[in-house]
Amino acid sequence: MLNPDLKLNPKIFDNDVEKKATRDGFGEALFKLGKSNEKVVVLSADLSESTKANKFAETFPDRYVECGVAEQNMIAVAAGLAMSGKIPFTTSYAVFSPGKNWETVRTTVVYNNTNVKIAGHHAGIVTGPDGATHQATEDIAILRALPGIKIFCPCDALEAEKITLEAAKINGPVYLRFSRQNSPLITTAETPFEEGKIYTYWESDNPKTTIFATGHMLYQALLAAMELEEVHINVLVANVSTIKPLDEKTVVELARRTGTIVTCEDHQVAGGMGSAIAESLARSSPTPMEFIGLKDTFAESGQTDELIEKYGLDKNSIKEAVRKVLKRAR
Repeated sequence: MLNPDLKLNPKIFDNDVEKKATRDGFGEALFKLGKSNEKVVVLSADLSESTKANKFAETFPDRYVECGVAEQNMIAVAAGLAMSGKIPFTTSYAVFSPGKNWETVRTTVVYNNTNVKIAGHHAGIVTGPDGATHQATEDIAILRALPGIKIFCPCDALEAEKITLEAAKINGPVYLRFSRQNSPLITTAETPFEEGKIYTYWESDNPKTTIFATGHMLYQALLAAMELEEVHINVLVANVSTIKPLDEKTVVELARRTGTIVTCEDHQVAGGMGSAIAESLARSSPTPMEFIGLKDTFAESGQTDELIEKYGLDKNSIKEAVRKVLKRAR
């Protein structure tokens, strides 16, 4: 059942559940920050509308910088603004930032520990018809290797807003991962969020597997958990919205409690959230695991639901992974 302590959306599983993209939550948070904190500035690489920075740009034009299609320059300018006391948020598609400008992010932002917030949009294969060239499925991996950067991936638009507001309070480099596709609102305004904390959103009686999910994949994990419970396969579902620093204490506790793990992410399996969890458990509590994500392949252009099913990111693939890991454990 859903964790009642977290005040989750009671209509999660309804056909008419409200849907919004996580990028919408980012845009709302930017607007709030613009009103409450004059140090906040926003930079865009010619994508203000797609990244929902346009409301901030229209309301606070003196604190908005249109950098054009020049992602490396955008990051360098942001680093300079941060060193001047500003709190810059950069916005672009994740394949371009941090994809195209990775070395500039590494050297000017992370190496120098500058206070820049990098918003990577259109992440994952849910970018759909834009095709593989615009589907960022390696961004967590390329940033997770950089020392000191914090990485967040919200499960829905409301959590995206909370995370963006929190990012402005963090002193140092932050990566915020957002998606284009509308997805169900899982949380409510009252659902807690705390940097670096994993929350258990679903818990069946005597669970035998923990499903760790990040981003919009949390919804698929919850659907799978509900259907598994109907056939007496009981699991936990945990929301990993902070990928770095990882809540290793909770990871180990849940792994030891259930004995098996499935990780779910709209990202390459190599180097992603699942890899971070596997690395953590390898040091202290090795646990049978299965990984849901892209397995050494690019996706293709297509409708979101079709791609999620084809590349094994849907609820049925998660259910099969749970059965597989339980069989291995036995």
